[in-house]
Amino acid sequence: MVPDLKTGVLTVSDKGYAGLRVDESGKAVSKLLASQGYSVVLHAVVPDESPLIARTLIQWVDEEHLALIVTTGGTGLSPRDVTPQATQQIIDFIVPGIGEAMRAKSMSATPHAMLSRAVAGVRNTCLILNLPGSTRGALENLEVVLPALPHALSKLAGDTSDCAPPSENHQNSK
Repeated sequence: MVPDLKTGVLTVSDKGYAGLRVDESGKAVSKLLASQGYSVVLHAVVPDESPLIARTLIQWVDEEHLALIVTTGGTGLSPRDVTPQATQQIIDFIVPGIGEAMRAKSMSATPHAMLSRAVAGVRNTCLILNLPGSTRGALENLEVVLPALPHALSKLAGDTSDCAPPSENHQNSK
């Protein structure tokens, strides 16, 4: 379990925003995060509009001081899928291994996983993860990265301890 970290879930969906689709993926992601000890304090649905996505992410990081933001939706190849672009506009740096790990795991389920443009990055001390819009895809991708999140968030919060203890063999060679 992780300490009670302030987390937000942002669903990016034109249909969800218009009330034409129930936000199942955002609810499922929130539930999974809560079961792991994350405190989901903000949850919103926005349309596939890059400026609005970026503005929401900035507000949640800079004003609400969230430690983690997870987005669902807008990571494919459709012209309206702009979540990765909006995320990249506002982050300080990308964390490529997260997107790579999600795509690698998803490839075992579908070759369409290679079409995902999901990114992960950091703004200030907040980690932002893009997940697919489907409930199944969002949960599968989040489950892949959950084991690494406590360490990542600890480092972003200022933990300066070594990332791994010295190996026994290394200690014996001294």
